[in-house]
Amino acid sequence: MVARREIARAQGLGEATPTVIHNLLTSRAVPELVESHGGRAVRTRVGHSFIKAVMAAEGAIFGGEHSAHFYFRDFWNADTGMLAAMHVLAALGEQDGPLSELGREYEPYLSSGEINSEIEDKAGAVERVRHDFHTEDVEVDYLDGSTFIATDGSYWFNLRPSNTEPFLRLNVEATDLPTMERVRDRVLALVRG
Repeated sequence: MVARREIARAQGLGEATPTVIHNLLTSRAVPELVESHGGRAVRTRVGHSFIKAVMAAEGAIFGGEHSAHFYFRDFWNADTGMLAAMHVLAALGEQDGPLSELGREYEPYLSSGEINSEIEDKAGAVERVRHDFHTEDVEVDYLDGSTFIATDGSYWFNLRPSNTEPFLRLNVEATDLPTMERVRDRVLALVRG
């Protein structure tokens, strides 16, 4: 919602293709929405320092993380929930329905949320998952942890060790609830097993 409004504002000021930064754990609805509104989406690692550096390098107008941190070029690329809240209030005031209805259009996929597993051998757990999924039709990228992306677009998941706590974190997103639950449960069984 905020990215859409920031893109429109930048375009109104003459910026042809404004750049929006998002971390790799945000819904894939984020880059889809950014691009459908004439922006350019750039994916980055999780974390304040990574977001700010990529925003500066890309000249981004806005950046957002799945953890509800929002960064604005016009606020020195700093994180401010206040500006994000103002955007939400303005969007709410521009339509007649409740906030829940307004937010529904931004949630086309189903997500597990972040699930933490405290385990000793994080690398071994990730390797078990890699081995189990090696025959699946998935691509794996290593931008931040391991992100497994089904080539048919039905799901993706990321496993990454926390930068600040003793956890292996799992995030799963899918096109439907049964797929999300099946992938989530399969990965958790491998991680915790």
